[in-house]
Amino acid sequence: MLNCEIFVKTNIAFTDHREALTHIGESMVKAGVVESTYPQALLNREAEFPTGIQLEEHAVAIPHCEASHARSPAIYLIRPNAPVEFFQADDEGTVSASLIVALIVTHPSEQLSLLRQLFSQLQKPEFLEKLLTAPENQLASLFEQQVFLPAEEKISPVYI
Repeated sequence: MLNCEIFVKTNIAFTDHREALTHIGESMVKAGVVESTYPQALLNREAEFPTGIQLEEHAVAIPHCEASHARSPAIYLIRPNAPVEFFQADDEGTVSASLIVALIVTHPSEQLSLLRQLFSQLQKPEFLEKLLTAPENQLASLFEQQVFLPAEEKISPVYI
């Protein structure tokens, strides 16, 4: 994704997935990368199609919604203080997500491509472990190096 902005937030607590999604929606509206319709669309999409994924050692959530709610491509990486319960994408249960990766795309084809690449990288336990332990100021570059290929798409992280 060209000209994709990466937002990073660590050291934050959420009582549940709705609070996390509300935070994402409000933050992205404030950052100007989404339309005012995005926060509700994100909540609606998560209610219908949950995004929690249990991986080998940890769980992640990859909330996203339709491209029509985006103004510009962005990723919001959130590493909460404690795992957040999300409903599982492929099951009836819940997972405790240690990492939340909100995807904001402007073209539907980009979303599918990005999801595939992201999921491929998250399946590597060492990559996820790095995302969970790296200092906040290294998260964006680590994510960029592993997920965005080729690397010439330079991304400027935004800490919020």
